[in-house]
Amino acid sequence: MAETFNFTRDIPIDDEYDLVVAGGGPGGAVAAISAARLGLKTLLIEGTGTMGGMGTSGLVTAFDPMANGEEGLVGGVMREIVETMYTRGFLGPQVTPDFWRVAYHRWTPFRPEGLKLILDEFAIEAGVEVRFFTRLIDADVDGHKVNGVIINNIEGHKYVPAKAFIDATGDAVLADLCGADCREAGRDTDRIMPGSLCSLYSGIDWDRVLKEAARANPATDAPKGTDPNKADNWDKQKVHGEPLKRALADGHFTQYDRFLPGMFQVGNSMGNLNGGHIFNLNALRTESLSDGMMLGRKIAMEYTEFYKKYVPGFEGIEHATTSSLMGVRETRRIVGEYELVYDDFAARREFPDQIGVFNKAVDIHPYEASEQEFERFMKEFRKESRPAVGERYGIPYSILVPKGWTNLWVAGRCHSADVQVHGSIRVMPAAAMMGQAAGTAAHQSIKTGQPACDLDTQMLIETLRDNGAYLPQNTSSKVMTR
Repeated sequence: MAETFNFTRDIPIDDEYDLVVAGGGPGGAVAAISAARLGLKTLLIEGTGTMGGMGTSGLVTAFDPMANGEEGLVGGVMREIVETMYTRGFLGPQVTPDFWRVAYHRWTPFRPEGLKLILDEFAIEAGVEVRFFTRLIDADVDGHKVNGVIINNIEGHKYVPAKAFIDATGDAVLADLCGADCREAGRDTDRIMPGSLCSLYSGIDWDRVLKEAARANPATDAPKGTDPNKADNWDKQKVHGEPLKRALADGHFTQYDRFLPGMFQVGNSMGNLNGGHIFNLNALRTESLSDGMMLGRKIAMEYTEFYKKYVPGFEGIEHATTSSLMGVRETRRIVGEYELVYDDFAARREFPDQIGVFNKAVDIHPYEASEQEFERFMKEFRKESRPAVGERYGIPYSILVPKGWTNLWVAGRCHSADVQVHGSIRVMPAAAMMGQAAGTAAHQSIKTGQPACDLDTQMLIETLRDNGAYLPQNTSSKVMTR
């Protein structure tokens, strides 16, 4: 912890809160909404001008798989958000409720402005106090207890005391400021997964694109929940794989990147591209992040010309914008009360204290633009690690608590997991389930005096179930997994 400030003398004191949530992405927004609905006086601080994180400012405009081909796995506030967006017409025009209720390993495209609006409405209705354009700069810590944080915005520095804190920054900024143990990509791992700068496009002839997809995708290959008579862009490698090979052979791109996640339909003529990789990006270093943003914009223009020249249906494509945030896949992860590891994932292990279940494959993008890395990714993501239809694995509460801490939780991609499992649960639906659990746990801790690191998890699970979470474990325990 930095010792720059005398917290009670040098910095104006703000209102005192029950809970401060740092970061307004899916994990933080849902944490704040859940806690406020339970009655906590909650402050959410967010560095940008919107909640939603990667789904809004990052333009990652598709929710990762939320079902396993037989049942929907994601309930609670996240499901409420998705179903509200569907009712309001904010999901892609091709989306049906089967996308998140049944379909196997299928993404749900959405319009980012719709997600922004829904999160605003949910937060206001719950009574969350939101402060945009506000960042953490320091923390006041006593042992393993957080007393308050220093925030900075256009009004200057303020000290905010609270009873509980949730780090949903993605980068474990609060946990790191507090001195909690963290693992850092590139320091504690051999390599860092690349980032991507996403884009929005217009002028796409989706009818023609889907006809090409139907020709390229035999109906027998379609995942459960997919209408075999109407192809969708669920398997985008088959739609643009051959055009990409031709473009690479022609020397079209700055880097010879064989993996293109592809274009999602988010409107009648609109698409979102999660394409291109910023290899060796260290998002905890400003120079690296700045260089990455500039390279990402260059790559985005190359993909615009690629689609226009090589892929049928995209002849009239127009590039609307790149995202204002880099799509970062990994930076810091806390050392938690438990670390979820690949053996747990491979065994499809479920836990008495699980706060969510999930089905997504390990998704560790190629670390470099080589044939070997591309083949490694394709084999791992599409075959070796992908749970089968009907399978699921649990996410235990104990990966949300920095080891030994009494009033600090995390939600989102700074959870406690090894690199492989992190590659599965770093995504928006899982982050939202973690957020609801952390917000609910903070409420329970404040009301009962139970510390985060010794919470009655049986009580927590019952409250989460009462609020719509899907937690199918047959047994529960008062003691968390360690």
